[in-house]
Amino acid sequence: MNIEYGGFGLNVLDIIDVTIPAPVIFLAGALVVIGMLLYHLRLKRFKSAAIKYSDLRIVRRAARSGRQRYRFLLTVARIAAVVLFFVALARPRSGTEYREVTSEGVDIMLALDVSTSMQAEDFKPHNRLYVAKEEVKKFINRRVNDRIGLVVFARYSFTQCPLTTDYGVLLNFVDQVDFGMVEDGTAIGMAIANGVNRLRESESKSKIMILLTDGDNNAGEIDPATAANLAAAFDIKIYTIGAGKSGNAMYPVQDPIFGKRYVYQPTRIDEETLKEIAKRTGGKYFRARSGKELEEIYAIIDGLEKTEIKVSSHIQYRELFHIFTYAGLLLLVVEVLLANSYFRKLP
Repeated sequence: MNIEYGGFGLNVLDIIDVTIPAPVIFLAGALVVIGMLLYHLRLKRFKSAAIKYSDLRIVRRAARSGRQRYRFLLTVARIAAVVLFFVALARPRSGTEYREVTSEGVDIMLALDVSTSMQAEDFKPHNRLYVAKEEVKKFINRRVNDRIGLVVFARYSFTQCPLTTDYGVLLNFVDQVDFGMVEDGTAIGMAIANGVNRLRESESKSKIMILLTDGDNNAGEIDPATAANLAAAFDIKIYTIGAGKSGNAMYPVQDPIFGKRYVYQPTRIDEETLKEIAKRTGGKYFRARSGKELEEIYAIIDGLEKTEIKVSSHIQYRELFHIFTYAGLLLLVVEVLLANSYFRKLP
C-alpha cells in the first residue's frame, strides 16, 4: 500500500518494517523509569494528609502496620513491569549458529634427519636436531585441517607417524624422535621414497614434503635424483632445508676417560643435490645457519602452502520478547489486585 503526500511516495510497509535500535529503546526505558521514581518521591513528599492532627507525636509513636511498611512493593511492581515492557520492545532473541566448513587441505610429509651429525651444537644453546624438532612442532601447530606425517632417516628411513589430522598424537611422535633410532648414515633418497610412498595415494590437490638434513647422501638403495623424479611423477613438491653453519661445528664426543668433550668437524651439506631435488619437484631450497633462520624458513613454507577453507554460516533465532511481555503483564495484574485488596487505602 502506498500513500502519496506532497508529491512524495510513502510506502506503509517501510514504516512497519522499521526496527528501533535496542540502545534507543533502553535509553527511553531508563528515562521513563527515572521519571516514575521522581514522580513517586515528589508525590510522597508533598501529598496532603487525609486526616489532620493538631499533635503528631501520638501518631509518630504508633507502630506502622505491615501494610504500611510494604506498600512500596506496589511501586516496585509497576516500575519492574515497565522495565520488562521496554526489554520486550527491544526484541530479545536467542540464536543458534550453524557453520559449515569446507576445506581443501594439504597433505604434508616431514622428513627429518636423525644422523649423528645432527648432534652438532652450532644452533646454540642446543643441537641441530633439538632445534629442528621445536620448529617442526611450531609448524604443525600453525596448520589447520591438513594431514601431516613424519619420516625419520639416517642410514635407513622409516615412518615415525603416518598422515594424520590428530596433531596431538603427531606432536608426541615428534617428541620421541632421538639419536640412535636408526643406524648412522644419511639416506636422503630413501627418505624421499618413503615419503612418496605415503603421499602417492593421496587425493589432496596439494602434496608436499619438507626434508631437513645436514649432510650428503651416503646410504640407501635409491639415489636422491631418482627419488626426486619419483616425487615429481606423483605431483609431490619437495622443500629441502640444509641445516648447519658453514665451516666447522662443535660435536659432542663421549670420551671413556674424560667424559663428554667437544671436537670441531667440518659441515658437509650437499647443497647442489638439495637444490636439484627442489627444482625437479617444483619446490624450493633453503639454508638454515641458525635456529632463527630455521624458524623463518618453516614460517615461509607455511605461508607458501596455505589451506583453502570456506565457511558458510547461518543463525536460527528464537524470539524471547513474549516472555518479558507476559512477565510485565503479570506484575501489573498483581499490582492492581494488591492495591485493591491487601494494600487498599481508605479515603
